[in-house]
Formats: sequence, structure tokens, C-alpha cells
Amino acid sequence: MTPISLDALAARVPDGALLALPPDNSLPPMALVRALVRRGVRGLRLLGVPVSGMATDLLIGAGCVAEVETSAVSLGEAGFAPRFSAAVKEGRLRVRDATCPAIHTMLQAAEKGVPFMPLRGLIGSDILAHRPDWKVVPNPFGDGVSDPIVLLPALSPDFAAFHAAMADEAGNVWVGRRRETATLAHASRACLVTVERLVPGNMLEDERLAPGCISATYVEAVAVAERGAWPIALLDEYPADAAHVAAYARAARTEAGFADYLARHVLAARGVDARAEAAE
Repeated sequence: MTPISLDALAARVPDGALLALPPDNSLPPMALVRALVRRGVRGLRLLGVPVSGMATDLLIGAGCVAEVETSAVSLGEAGFAPRFSAAVKEGRLRVRDATCPAIHTMLQAAEKGVPFMPLRGLIGSDILAHRPDWKVVPNPFGDGVSDPIVLLPALSPDFAAFHAAMADEAGNVWVGRRRETATLAHASRACLVTVERLVPGNMLEDERLAPGCISATYVEAVAVAERGAWPIALLDEYPADAAHVAAYARAARTEAGFADYLARHVLAARGVDARAEAAE
């Protein structure tokens, strides 16, 4: 597989697409998110798998998002996601509330090619009143009365996106221990991946690397983006830039502060994103 530029990767995501993103502890594609903001994408429907973090907050603040389906949006130790909170309070964002197991279950149904999958833990919660697409039915293997079960529809995002350590010449992507991204790739119609580097050969032929690989069968395109998860951590490659995330959280509390952050770290000063493309 021939890699493409970061901007070309971002250009593959049209306005209004359903884009699935992993959380901050699991390979978030921050360089791609910044490229999407620079492209001016609009009307995205984001799926947090299963929770959302800085990538989602940045896209919301930049006016790129119409809807979010997730179980939470948070900056972790840096606190609440300020642009998400502001958009919800102002009624500018539709939120489809979910739970972590529910999101994984819907993706697993799509991965397996079945129209729905059951989940029991939702029963008794208020969330069912706000999700008419989730159906409570009698357990067909029970007595039909006293054992209800929830059926969740398969969910197949238009695009999955994440940042990984490496891809090989065949287009296989190594995600290491973050194997939940494999379900995300399998369930989505297309998977867009940024990586730190390209390596020769075929990682699926290496007994040590193969268990942590996603096959090129599920990968539509790859772009090299050095430190493409920054300021979030990437596996054992580099730690999170906690000071930067905290600074973002403070700046993004206000429209003016967020606009200044956007101008300095996304729109004008492309930083690590520009260096990665120049190295291709």
C-alpha cells in the first residue's frame, strides 16, 4: 500500500460522515483531526468508542460536528471537555447517550455481520427512555415473561480513524495491545490510519507482530504522521504531554481562548503535522 499525505487522508472524509474515534487512552488520530479542522469539514457525526476525548472536543470547538454518540466526553486528569460542554449548554450539538458496553456491542454486531446483538446490563437504567432504537424484548430462551433482554442494532460507521505505531509495505497496521481498534476497523465501512513510520515486509508473517496487527484488508488508506497522537500518548512510543492538554483545557473554557489555541496549534503553526508530511 502506498501511503498518502495527511491532507489527502483528511480529504476522504466528507461533510456529514459518521466518524468513529477511539478514546485518549487508545490511539487517537490527533494529527488527522487537526487536518480535518484545517480542511473545514462540517456536520460530522462522531462516535466515541466507547468514550470521547480531546479529538472530539477539538472538532466540536472548531464547528465541525453536528452530533456525538458516546458514553462520555472528558479530558481525563485535565477535567471536563470545555467545548463539548459549551455546545451542549447552547443547544448546538445533538448528543446520543450510550454506554461503553452498548457501543462495543453495536460495533461487534456489525463486525459479525448480524443485524443486532443482545445486552442485559441496560435494563433498569434511564438511558433506554432516550434510545428508541434499542429494543427490550423477552428472552426467547426464557419463560417469555420474567427475563427481558435488550437488543442493540448493528452500527457500521462510515469511517474509523486512529493513529498507530507502524504500517508495513502490504498495508497491515500494528496496533499492539490496543486490539479494540480491530473491532472498530472490522465494523466500519472504511478505516483511515495515520502511523509513526512505515516498515518493510509483511508483519503478518512475523509471529511476534502478527497478533497486534490489523490486516490491510480492513485499511483503506495510510498516512505517515510523526508523533501523530500528540499531545496524547502512543503506546510505549511516547508519553502524553500533560502540560499541553492542561493548557488546552484552560484555554478552551472560553471562545476567545479556544480561537487562540486553534490559531496557534492547528491553523497556522502546523508543527509536527507539517514535519511529518515533509518527511514523506
